[in-house]
Amino acid sequence: MTAQEIGTEAGREIEALMRLYPKGFDLSLDRIRRLLADLGNPQDRLPPVVHVAGTNGKGSATAFCRSILEAAGLSVHVHTSPHLVNWHERYRLGRRGGTGTLVDDETLADAVRRVARANDGQPITVFEILTAVTFLLFAEHPADAAIIEVGLGGRFDATNVVPHPAVSLIMPISLDHQAYLGDRVELIAAEKAGIIKPGVPVVVGSQEFDAALDVVVAIAERNRAPAFVFGQDFSAHEEQGRLVYQDEFGLMDLPLPRLPGRHQHANAAAAIRALKAAGLPIDETAVEAGLAHVEWPARMQRLTEGKLFACVPDDAELWLDGGHNPGAGDVIAEAVAELEERIPRPLFLIAGMISTKDPIGYFQAFQGMARHVFTVPIRGSDSGIDPLVLADDAAEAGLSAEPVESVAEALTMIGETWASQPAPRILICGSLYLAGDVLADNGTPPR
Repeated sequence: MTAQEIGTEAGREIEALMRLYPKGFDLSLDRIRRLLADLGNPQDRLPPVVHVAGTNGKGSATAFCRSILEAAGLSVHVHTSPHLVNWHERYRLGRRGGTGTLVDDETLADAVRRVARANDGQPITVFEILTAVTFLLFAEHPADAAIIEVGLGGRFDATNVVPHPAVSLIMPISLDHQAYLGDRVELIAAEKAGIIKPGVPVVVGSQEFDAALDVVVAIAERNRAPAFVFGQDFSAHEEQGRLVYQDEFGLMDLPLPRLPGRHQHANAAAAIRALKAAGLPIDETAVEAGLAHVEWPARMQRLTEGKLFACVPDDAELWLDGGHNPGAGDVIAEAVAELEERIPRPLFLIAGMISTKDPIGYFQAFQGMARHVFTVPIRGSDSGIDPLVLADDAAEAGLSAEPVESVAEALTMIGETWASQPAPRILICGSLYLAGDVLADNGTPPR
């Protein structure tokens, strides 16, 4: 827990729960349903819900949905996980006529206490309690829509108790969390597609693996859920510096998304089609504004100020991304390659990862691109890979690498040892835990 979390009333309440209940995942819906029943079933009193699952792109799609809906003048609740710096990031409450705000400390602490009191010491996980807090907050604060991101998997994820979402959105599926979800992409796809409900439209984002797509479509057909598939029923491509979106209703000529990387074109398209499928009132003007103003921390986020940024060599670029599996590595490397096409710079990685990930698979995406890798410990997790081991993994993936003690040390070494012209492009990457540590240390937490 970060110092900022401990310094909040809600943080102290959640820390107390973490001493009482398991911190991990125990995939089942029985406990959360029992707890929600004791709370009066708040999940049945939500505004129209966009339910988002997938291995990669969930957060970006959520951010696009929120930005477009708010540009349309709607109030939007948003649930995401994990948080980067503060627990409050998981709960964004919509505001009439304006952008939503992270839940205030007093409101969150009160909701946590009420949920814990309703649970009364019965077996449960902390994530399930925090998910029940989501439903309680969203039911008690009026809004026009709610976007709810799955925590892990889908079928048995604690968020999967909303009986009738407006739309199910399945983003790209690849290998991750194999210990929980299975070691084949088809098995993982079946778990993710578990959020599909009978008769509820499902939008399927761009899929790398045909086997995953086949599973999702089959489950949609079994549930008689109308399916809209990227590349078949809707699409998006760049043309003359613009994003051309197309579906059965026609074309939209849009600005390129503010989030960098070509993969964000498909993510934006999936979000647009999901909002349409949900029947939410958006028009082309709202979509344009939403794409132009979207924000999503730690997903190819450029840092331009802060305490850590002050360590960066003059004129250098500093980027932060929390993607942590091979699929994420591929799209991040592609985004960096696009930056390189526009402004060539030597690339340095500062990487930290946790032990449940595939570091070699992640690093392989940067072969021939990264000048050098500095591996660092992760302060925000007790399962971080030792930087010595992680440097060996990077070397096995064909990269030059060395361990250091901190991000700040790596930034200083780049400035002192690797000074070059043009100034370097530095990417801090490999873990959302590391991204959270960086944003906290930099003094630029999500708002």
